[in-house]
Amino acid sequence: MYITSLFSFTFNLPIMRKFETKYGYFSENGKEFVITDYNTPKPWINVISNGKYGLVISQVNGGFSWLDNSNLNRITRWQQDLIQDNWGKYFYIKDESSGKYWSPTIKPMLNPLDEYTCTHGIGYTCFHSIYKKIEANLRVFIPVEYDSEIWTLTIQNYDSIDRNLSIYTYLEWCLGAAPDNHREFHKTFIETEFNSQTEAILATKRLWEIPADRGHWNTDWPYTAYFACSEQVDGFETDKENFIGRLRSLAQPLALELGTLNGQTGKWNDPIASLKKSIHLKPGESHIFHFFLGIEKEKSNIPVIIKKLRSEGSVESEYKKVIENWANITDKTCIETPDDAINFMTNSWLQYQTISGRIWARAAYYQQSGAYGYRDQLQDSQIFLYSDPELTKKQILLHATHQFKEGHVLHWWHPLSEQGLDASMSDDLLWLPFLVIQYLKETAEWSVLSEQISYYGSEEKESLLKHCLKAIDLVLTRMSDRGLPLILAGDWNDGLSGVGLKKKGESIWLAHFLYYILTEMGIILKHENLEAKESGYLKQAKIIKETVNNIGWDDEWYWRASKDNGEIIGSKANKEGRIFLNPQTWAVIAGVAEGDRQKRVMKSVEQNLESDVGPLLLYPAYLKPDCNIGYLSRYAPGVRENGGVYAHAATWAIWAACILKDSSLVYRLYKKISPIYNGKNPERYMAEPYVTPGNIDGPDSPYYGRGGWSWYTGSAAWLFRITIDHLIGIRADYDGLIIDPCYPVDWETIYITRSFRNTEYRIKMANDSKLPDGQIDIWVEEKKIKGNKLPPCVEKNNVKVIVKRGIS
Repeated sequence: MYITSLFSFTFNLPIMRKFETKYGYFSENGKEFVITDYNTPKPWINVISNGKYGLVISQVNGGFSWLDNSNLNRITRWQQDLIQDNWGKYFYIKDESSGKYWSPTIKPMLNPLDEYTCTHGIGYTCFHSIYKKIEANLRVFIPVEYDSEIWTLTIQNYDSIDRNLSIYTYLEWCLGAAPDNHREFHKTFIETEFNSQTEAILATKRLWEIPADRGHWNTDWPYTAYFACSEQVDGFETDKENFIGRLRSLAQPLALELGTLNGQTGKWNDPIASLKKSIHLKPGESHIFHFFLGIEKEKSNIPVIIKKLRSEGSVESEYKKVIENWANITDKTCIETPDDAINFMTNSWLQYQTISGRIWARAAYYQQSGAYGYRDQLQDSQIFLYSDPELTKKQILLHATHQFKEGHVLHWWHPLSEQGLDASMSDDLLWLPFLVIQYLKETAEWSVLSEQISYYGSEEKESLLKHCLKAIDLVLTRMSDRGLPLILAGDWNDGLSGVGLKKKGESIWLAHFLYYILTEMGIILKHENLEAKESGYLKQAKIIKETVNNIGWDDEWYWRASKDNGEIIGSKANKEGRIFLNPQTWAVIAGVAEGDRQKRVMKSVEQNLESDVGPLLLYPAYLKPDCNIGYLSRYAPGVRENGGVYAHAATWAIWAACILKDSSLVYRLYKKISPIYNGKNPERYMAEPYVTPGNIDGPDSPYYGRGGWSWYTGSAAWLFRITIDHLIGIRADYDGLIIDPCYPVDWETIYITRSFRNTEYRIKMANDSKLPDGQIDIWVEEKKIKGNKLPPCVEKNNVKVIVKRGIS
């Protein structure tokens, strides 16, 4: 849904090229990115998932598939190589008359095509190619309710003569833990067969490399994988050597030259799945095939599923469900501003990236985690507050079950195996109360605090509120002698892995974060009539604030941390790492800094950390490793946390600038970290222009401005939240929506749709030069209300709101 006026919407807009570069462009409504030159600086991918089944796919059809966990339950093989990008699920087309064959998706043959585009959309990817007057259109998506993916291939003959063609497919089975580098070992456990009834290749494995009741590496992979076509096939193959041939490659496979598939199956092969389908096309004639790849725990379900998917209209019906499902998510909260870059990212890509890539898939090209990070997916789950808060609650409750009875938590854990890392991260546990605070502001569902939840490794249950308090209370016991929180093995920045291992190093950023949690929890404790606990937290918060301002202030900014030996980092006394970003931004966000000091720390950010691609995480970069700092100092200078723009933290700088009402700084920082604006210079930026990167190289790198670790980053959810809550300025509070804009003053009018407590608010916000600067006047259904807060409207599903913003 794209807003075109206050209360009317237009669908199916014609595609026009927006933000075009030599490599591609956005469609007019921003929901698709069309890649016109496949030789992008890095793989430009899509991450597609329905919450269980997932796949990643690049612009040349590289990638892999999995169910539930991209590391422990990978279906197809893939090796991480962002240069060659030479692992995927491939298609070949062969002209039987000439014997020539080609790849309609560039890889694996890299043959020149007469036309080629790859379109990444919200929930699907499409390839279009023309070669020797044969057009191929290939679309892949994952149905909402099936553990499978569907590839639709449309072949059309634009020649003046009949064409005899054969379609060949190719993929390699992984079936379990990945990567299976010891292939000669793992292939011996895989068995393939061809089911003549369904004409499907089936594959299973007699080994699953995760702990089980019968011991480690001593259990079956509990699924059967299948690969089938919508029509009767003309051949199949499950042996890699038969298909490729000795000393050959996928660019010149023996099977394509011979024109036959041997039909070999069994337990003794290097297992693949290849199907052949031959067609005869008259001039102008076209044909559509569907290919189905998936897995099932019950083998008997496979014929039923294949039959359903083969039925007429079934595939297009499933595709329509995918489009509608994503629209139901992304359209709940969306905006129309004069800046299409902000519109496109907010209305589509940030939500899609967070949900499909970070929460559901937990995988991309730079990182294939498969695990839940305790702090990571909790922060990511904020994205659901704007569309379906129940899913945020679901994530909160899931993470609460991975907290130990003493209050500490698993740093990460793998679904399926439930194994995780009990690391000494000092901040992880505090993200649970942080998310509960945000959830309550959005929903006012106070009953969630009484939810009874077990602890990790224990059957004992306590309330969610007790889980939160145990986390906070444990952090309050981890304080230095002078009253600052201990950093331990890291404090959001995992790269500070050597600062506090002896439990003496301190963290100023964590002090800010803890202060925020204590003050915000005070409101909740008051509501729950826990006055003594409330008073105790507020007293602790006051002490921490005074301590940080007395000890942590370094004349112009806050220092970052102290090492176990007492040395300070992030101080003017340091040659490298003189100033860090997070202590400055969170001093403003949490309210530890007040008045002039707030302005001074943000001025220090502008003067010392702001680069032309955003605010650096620290500066200058560390030039050599320091074991008393951690692996942060072991990165190359200017890369990732070592003097690069770490996008997650950069979004917090925008939040802090909004608090100071510095709209020019807000918009400047936004544009500097925006992938769309950075993507205008693709040779420098390299990363995809439609999703946020994990980092952008800083000035100490020879590749200054290069984006990296795209898709799998917490910056997507945060950029969305800060855009809606603070830049646009419509954010939830316990008793309503606060209207507090900080967008550029030359934006005369903007439109917002905001879902809040089962009501859709359609808001028009306009400048008014007659009002005093900064004054907000609000009309709800043509009735003016007092103040700048919209109260919940429980009696209506749709509410029209007019907001006037004073601009002197």
